[in-house]
Amino acid sequence: MGAPGIFALPRASLRWLPVYLRNLRVWRKLALASVVGNIADPLIVLVAFGYGLGRLLPEVAGVPYILFLAAGSLCMSTMTAASFESLYSAFSRMHVQKTWESLLNAPLELDDVVLAEWLWAATKSLFSGVAIMAVVWVLGISRAPTLPLALGVVVLTGLCFGAIGLCFNALARGYDFFTYYFTLIMTPMIFLSGVYYPVSALPDWLAPVAGALPLAAAVELARPLVIGEWPQDWLRPLATLLGFAGGALYLALVLTRRRFAA
Repeated sequence: MGAPGIFALPRASLRWLPVYLRNLRVWRKLALASVVGNIADPLIVLVAFGYGLGRLLPEVAGVPYILFLAAGSLCMSTMTAASFESLYSAFSRMHVQKTWESLLNAPLELDDVVLAEWLWAATKSLFSGVAIMAVVWVLGISRAPTLPLALGVVVLTGLCFGAIGLCFNALARGYDFFTYYFTLIMTPMIFLSGVYYPVSALPDWLAPVAGALPLAAAVELARPLVIGEWPQDWLRPLATLLGFAGGALYLALVLTRRRFAA
C-alpha cells in the first residue's frame, strides 16, 4: 500500500495506537511536572482574578465573577495544554529528535503519526482540564451537577486546538516560529472569547467575529455547565468546534505530507 497523496483523506486504521502509547509511556516519567506546568498559568489567573478582581466586581452576567471566570479558565487551560503539546513537543519529536523519521521505518504511514500526535495532544489537554475542574470543585467555586458534563467540552476543545497546533507545527522551521501563534493568535483569542468578560461587552462590529472563534464556542458551551445550567444555543458552538477540529486536522495532514514530501 503506497503513501496517500497530499490531499487524500486520512485512511482509517488503528496503527496510530502504538505511537500514542509510546508518547504516553514517555510522558509518565515526567507526568507531575507536565501537569503542574500546564495548569499553573490558568490556575493563577483563576485564583488571582477570581478572588482579587472578584472583590471589586462581585457579579458578571448575574453570577459571581469567580464562577464566571472558572469556565473561561477551564477552556483556556485546555487550549494552552493542547497547543503546547502539538507545537513544542510535537516539533521536538518531528524535527529535533527525529522520532517521526524513526517511527516511519516501522510499518506506519505519516498519517498514523499525525493522528497519534493529535489524539495525544487532546489527551494532555484533558489532564489539564480535569485538574482545573478538580480545583473548582475543591475550592467550592462550583459543585453543580452539570459540572462533569463540561469534560465533553474539554475533549472537543483539546481536539480542536491540537489540530490547529499541528498545522503550525508542519510550517515551523524552529521554535521561534511558535511565538507568532501564541502572540498573534492565542493571546487575542483569549481576550475576545469571553474568558474574562462576556462577548456581548465587545463592540457591535467585533462581537460576531469573536463569537465565531473556537475558544469562544468552547466557553459558550462550558460556562452554563459550570454554573449549573444547560446550554441553550448549543448547536452553533458545537458545530464551530467540530468544524474547526475537522478542518484543521485535514489541513495539518496536508501540510505535514507536503513537508515530508519536500
